Amino acid sequence: MAKIAFILLCHKDPDAIIKQAQSLTAVGDYMSIHFDGRAPQAAYDRIRKALDGNTNVTFARKRIKCGWGEWSLVQATLLAVEAAAEDFPRATHFYMLSGDCMAIKSAEYAHDFLDRREVDYVESFDYFKSDWIKTGWKEERLIYRHWFNERTQKRRFYGMFALQKRLGLTRQIPGDIEVMIGSQWWCLRRRTIEWILDFCKRRPDVMAFFKTTWIPDETFFQTLVRHLVPGNEIESRTLTFLMFSDYGMPITFYNDHYDLLLSQDFLFARKISPEARELKRRLGVLYSSEGARFQISNEGRSLYKFLAGKGRIGRRFAPRFWETESSLGRERELLIVVCKKWHVAKRLLERIRQMTNIPCIEYLFNEESCHLPDLGGIQSTMGKRHRHRRALMRMLFDYYESDRLIVCMDPANLDLLEDFCRDRSVSRLLEVECQFSEAYLIGHAMRVGLAGDRTPKETLNRLMPTIRNDMVHESDRIRDADFDNHLRMRESDSPEVNARVVAEFLSISSDKALDISRTDYLFAD
Repeated sequence: MAKIAFILLCHKDPDAIIKQAQSLTAVGDYMSIHFDGRAPQAAYDRIRKALDGNTNVTFARKRIKCGWGEWSLVQATLLAVEAAAEDFPRATHFYMLSGDCMAIKSAEYAHDFLDRREVDYVESFDYFKSDWIKTGWKEERLIYRHWFNERTQKRRFYGMFALQKRLGLTRQIPGDIEVMIGSQWWCLRRRTIEWILDFCKRRPDVMAFFKTTWIPDETFFQTLVRHLVPGNEIESRTLTFLMFSDYGMPITFYNDHYDLLLSQDFLFARKISPEARELKRRLGVLYSSEGARFQISNEGRSLYKFLAGKGRIGRRFAPRFWETESSLGRERELLIVVCKKWHVAKRLLERIRQMTNIPCIEYLFNEESCHLPDLGGIQSTMGKRHRHRRALMRMLFDYYESDRLIVCMDPANLDLLEDFCRDRSVSRLLEVECQFSEAYLIGHAMRVGLAGDRTPKETLNRLMPTIRNDMVHESDRIRDADFDNHLRMRESDSPEVNARVVAEFLSISSDKALDISRTDYLFAD
């Protein structure tokens, strides 16, 4: 059975560290602690005294001062790993943690999880071919030497970099290693840890190289594991659940995130807020519990992206530079059907095709598979359709040799509606208002990745009001835009009432409009 030696790097909040160590070792696991040398000695002494009688806790033989982006973080990790490997010979796995991490599964679940597969869990992606580094330096981290801390010695850091660059003082990466990159939150088997410690003694050249790279905690272990361990024994993922905002800042979890965290396919999570005392208490109890069952839905990241975006929806009235071309044409009429239930809009368009000679195109800006004629490639990808939307629309008018055209759009596409409804051409907007059953909302949540087949009912119940309100908000934004010729066809209205709307939208007779509004199963899910 797996027994975990936790490698804890920490620098503050001694009381939290004590509780974390007591909780994780209470079920027979181990912990090796490195407490930052920059932290007060009194805080370190407090931790040592509180854990002195706990034989499942050990400490790095030496405390060093750590700095972000420095080799010192890797050095501190190695010191804690060495202490754990020596003091805990029964440990089968070594799991990297910070003071902000907490278990989001029981120890029973974690041990069973690690026993299932004989692999190391570490993000390990090709440094140069992957897009793990989104912005900033890439090659410069490796081929130049970095002796100073970028945050505390900024002038020296960038001064030495500029000098090396000016003089051409680059260096070679050790020839037999392939640099990898990934998260520093790994879980490695004992054999792998022993191989790494042995490698560090045998290869001073590689050690010297990493000691002067920038942010080596994202490359050192990731590279060595890939160099030493067969590829089929590496699972390139972290077992610690963490998320980052659009600005690169880590997302913090609070008391009301308990159920969300438990449903993620991870063993730990960071960062847990220091103020989330109830969350910490519940997670601490959970780790030592037996028989706990977990419904893994893993929708955390997509749910955060969805919810975070709700507060930052802006409006853009000015055209993009590629849309400063001439308008669609004053003599042309663009008819836009806006409907959240795409299948309803498609049924409506199919009936309109049968009753009129107006060319109809479905969700061309939402569905890659939407059937479009060959327009020289401008229609080939969703990106091109959005970038050259007005040119695309003009070409469709020309292709069909028509001055009238019907297209479908999702209510979320407010920027498209702004562009087309403010054009000099005549635009008409038919908003089809549907009723949303709970089954439809659950299906929608699954289609957009906010939920999965195994999402707990309790999570879905909390999610439903948010999704329903979001759809109402989309409709409100369209109304607030105050578009000309904005008509509404409602599921709750009779076919006779909707027929008057359809007649005005399409400029057709009442009889034809009534026939369209009476389409069989038009609003059915």
